[in-house]
Amino acid sequence: MSEFGKVAVLMGGPSSEREISLLSGNAVLGALRGAGVDAYAFDPAERDLWALKTEGYARAFVALHGRFGEDGTVQGALEVLGIPYTGSGVMASALAMDKWRTKLVWLASGIPTPRYRVVDADADWPGVIAELGLPLIVKPAREGSTIGITRVVSADPDALAAAWAAAAQHDPLVLVEEFVSGVELTASIVDGDALPLIRIEAPQGNYDYHNKYFSDETRYFCPCGLPEAQEQEIRERSLAAFDVVGCTGWGRLDLILRADGSFQFLEVNTSPGMTGHSLVPMAARQAGIAFGELCVRILRGAH
Repeated sequence: MSEFGKVAVLMGGPSSEREISLLSGNAVLGALRGAGVDAYAFDPAERDLWALKTEGYARAFVALHGRFGEDGTVQGALEVLGIPYTGSGVMASALAMDKWRTKLVWLASGIPTPRYRVVDADADWPGVIAELGLPLIVKPAREGSTIGITRVVSADPDALAAAWAAAAQHDPLVLVEEFVSGVELTASIVDGDALPLIRIEAPQGNYDYHNKYFSDETRYFCPCGLPEAQEQEIRERSLAAFDVVGCTGWGRLDLILRADGSFQFLEVNTSPGMTGHSLVPMAARQAGIAFGELCVRILRGAH
């Protein structure tokens, strides 16, 4: 593993997803060290990034989640420092973090995604409901891990205003999406390959922050149980949705499969979780890739 030199596993950071990033980063750190990589933890919230250069780091494994780690910010800094890093570049990271602008690219490219409106405090809620129907999903455009998301089931003006306020606490750019019912799937991308799909069944269909990271009641199915031809079609479209945003290396796309066989992409994650509940390692296992091998493969793709 000397080919990699000294490796920084970037984890923690100042975002609202810091807690999960520390879990991911420590899992990656352990796997890389177990594979013989000279790897060290590095928290940008506690240390100046310039130390990566002065302390002789040759590569960075980005295990940061959310803003300042997954939005192109750290990626730009690493490029200025001349340190190769894992995952997508500056433009794709920034674009994928912004769910509104990702939708604009997808819609222009024929990638299916739920109908939506951008709203503010003065939103015409009756008009939004007339266009998108109920229930509605209200969420910040540039957050992850289901933070700030509300499902609104009625036309109650107070409930709608509260949902907007909850999202706006995290981001002034707020999206309202039509609620798409169906089977929740996730597609993992590693080195240009779409791995086996995972089907997710969360308690009461609520795949929120707790059920995503800490609940033992959420059930994951890989193989996902779809007919082979249908799964292959979704995997191919997932790779196309990943590529058209400009993403590289590895990532994960979340989507909903409707009862009629159509599907809608919700978002793309350029630095997915690598915790004990995380989905990319689960899909990799189904493809015969152990966690340590997965981490090394991702590191080898640093650019």
